[in-house]
Amino acid sequence: MKKAMEKCEAFLEFGGTKKEIILLILSGISLILSLTGMVPLPFDIAWVSILLCGIPIILEAVIGLITAFDIKADVLVSFALIASVCIGEDFAAGEVAFIMQIGALLEDLTVAKARAGIERLVHLTSQTARVLRNGNEFVISSSEVQVGDLLRVLPGETIPVDGTITAGQTSINQAVMTGESLPVDKTVGDEVSSGTVNQFGAFEMRAAKVGEDTI
Repeated sequence: MKKAMEKCEAFLEFGGTKKEIILLILSGISLILSLTGMVPLPFDIAWVSILLCGIPIILEAVIGLITAFDIKADVLVSFALIASVCIGEDFAAGEVAFIMQIGALLEDLTVAKARAGIERLVHLTSQTARVLRNGNEFVISSSEVQVGDLLRVLPGETIPVDGTITAGQTSINQAVMTGESLPVDKTVGDEVSSGTVNQFGAFEMRAAKVGEDTI
């Protein structure tokens, strides 16, 4: 049963977003033709939408119920689709399936956009840090920085961790975090965030948050 569910999931994911868009276009056309009655067929052409958009919804509902007993909107929509077909409301069933799949596509696109933004932010974070210990400067991996470490950040470098400036003053480009187009002046006592860029002056800072705790 588990292997069967995995095959169903692989089938639903096959083709990705492009497949979903194509199926939605075909389903939308079928609904328009069904509404206008332009194509005389022995069956309602809205069945194209039911099959292309409705079947994936029903499969996802079944997979969720069997694998995790997860009752989501897919389950309720599946009942609505089946009920509509049973009472002969083929157009209504196709319309519901079409609208639900549009919502699912928009959700997928939003999640993908947010994930891409997070990945870009991770890549912007400095991979190394200048740590000051016993008067000496060492370049280490930013993942090795510990809370309380004293760091030095030079002009043009990306700030490796969250912390507070202890010496010096500078201007920080915070566009990646806040969207501000102009650099923000920072001095002793001000907080700075990982991933932001030191524009001009060199400064020293005390690490406050490291690793997964950074913003």
